[in-house]
Amino acid sequence: MHHMRETWHPLGTVGVITAFNFPAAVWAWNAMLSLVCGNAQVWKPSRKTPLTAIAMTRVCAEVLENDGFGALLGLCIGTDDQVGSAMLDDHRIPLISATGSVRMGRIVAERVGKRLGRSLLELGGNNAIVVLDDADLSLAVRAIVFGAVGTAGQRCTTTRRVLAQRGVIDELQRRLLEAYRTVRIGDPLDQKTLMGPLIDEQAVVSFLRAIDAAKAQGGEIVQGGARHVAQGPLAGGHYVQPTIVRARADLPIVKEETFAPILYLIPVDDVEQAIRIQNDVPQGLSSAIFTMNVRHAERFVSAIGSDCGIANVNIGTSGAEIGGAFGGEKETGGGRESGSDSWKVYMRRQTSTVNWGTALPLAQGIKFGE
Repeated sequence: MHHMRETWHPLGTVGVITAFNFPAAVWAWNAMLSLVCGNAQVWKPSRKTPLTAIAMTRVCAEVLENDGFGALLGLCIGTDDQVGSAMLDDHRIPLISATGSVRMGRIVAERVGKRLGRSLLELGGNNAIVVLDDADLSLAVRAIVFGAVGTAGQRCTTTRRVLAQRGVIDELQRRLLEAYRTVRIGDPLDQKTLMGPLIDEQAVVSFLRAIDAAKAQGGEIVQGGARHVAQGPLAGGHYVQPTIVRARADLPIVKEETFAPILYLIPVDDVEQAIRIQNDVPQGLSSAIFTMNVRHAERFVSAIGSDCGIANVNIGTSGAEIGGAFGGEKETGGGRESGSDSWKVYMRRQTSTVNWGTALPLAQGIKFGE
């Protein structure tokens, strides 16, 4: 007599590497799942946002310390060479969850994979919204502006491409330009501000380089395309103008992710071409379609539609619902940091067969002594 069962056990210690743009949320949804699964954490935050990491760790550690578990939350602030490299190579950290650029993700996957460890990657996105002729433009414009301009384009789910059918693209552009002129740029702590600064001067340089590349490749700047000169106490900050570029899908710059508020407006003939163009980039995080045609909507979210981890209908690309699996395919890394079974990546699986009888049946019917 025996029985077989599968059980799940903690990994031990999980390493979490986070980017600057969401300095608290990304660590939290990793750490809270991991804690529930019984693990300790070692957190390497972005060097651009160390104070948030210190504050978050102190708040959470104080709660855990009441029950004697304060040591479960480790925090290491330092350079990639000092801290990041050590985490990637440490066999005592069986899982590294890393959020950041594709370039960073390649390094993490290679180094952790070399020691046969696990990596959970949430990397870049080049997210597109498809707008068909039958779309509700009032909904589409709101989603596009928020997705492209919110957080100054510094989200992995930022809307970077709009693939609009030719029958509606000119009217859509007119409405977008009208909306963009109302975007208030300034202090992100001001409730009336819609778009704050980029993270640093290097981000501004990347923005300007992308604009130059778009123009050199044949794109037309129809809105923005330059620094935004702030006045008063904000003078000299890393502000840029939210930008719209009328472009073709085959421009090389369109297939790159620039972490800035640049939106490429691209004409398409029909839903088939829109889906092909939507998928024809290395990244595969978030996508959306605006249409009143249920067939087009269902095709977009089917196996022959969007190849992204997130495919929405009549809602934008930006944001993450914690109840759904968040993450993407292709160069986005394939990881899922939330969703129904995301906890499994933070645990190890074990199959146990327990013989509680007096006989020992063998495989293939083998019997000793006969």
